[in-house]
Amino acid sequence: MQPLSFALAILLLLATPGPTNTLLWLSGAAAGMHRSLPLLLGELGGYLTVIVPVAVLAAPLLSAHPEIGLLLKLAAACWILFMAHALWTMKAHTASERPITSGQVFITTILNPKALIVALVIMPQVGLQAMLPWLAAFSALTLSAGSLWIAAGTLLARLSRRPVGPRLPRRIAAACLVAFSFGIAGSALASMV
Repeated sequence: MQPLSFALAILLLLATPGPTNTLLWLSGAAAGMHRSLPLLLGELGGYLTVIVPVAVLAAPLLSAHPEIGLLLKLAAACWILFMAHALWTMKAHTASERPITSGQVFITTILNPKALIVALVIMPQVGLQAMLPWLAAFSALTLSAGSLWIAAGTLLARLSRRPVGPRLPRRIAAACLVAFSFGIAGSALASMV
């Protein structure tokens, strides 16, 4: 893959709404840009935790055993549904007391199907040493895209004509996460037939 097509593929993938982006957006709306930036480390760590071993070691295993991929999709759907429930039921006063953590972003990103797409489809299937420049480019693009999602949430809170309470962004984010969860579970179940 050429560097430009690699960058475009990564940016298109990271620009689409998903569970990790929803959490970044929600944190930007609730906590602001500056306090949400540390979440980017959880996002990048989660992606790299999946991409490196899958691209280097697990691609042949997943090709030989598609049921493992199915289980990974179902686990991702369950985690995302759990996050949606937690966001929807969180009390308004605890939303400001319990902001989104890097750990939540890390786990959500590990279970995000985008990580497998990057590892198995976009990332060049080369040895680890040859993959390092591609991983560096991916890291820079991930931090940039994640920053834009946080900025979008921050902008939402600032541009609203009246103050945006913590409930509306949490409910929007929870609804998006439910949709993502059902989409992932649906694709996993469809692959069984």
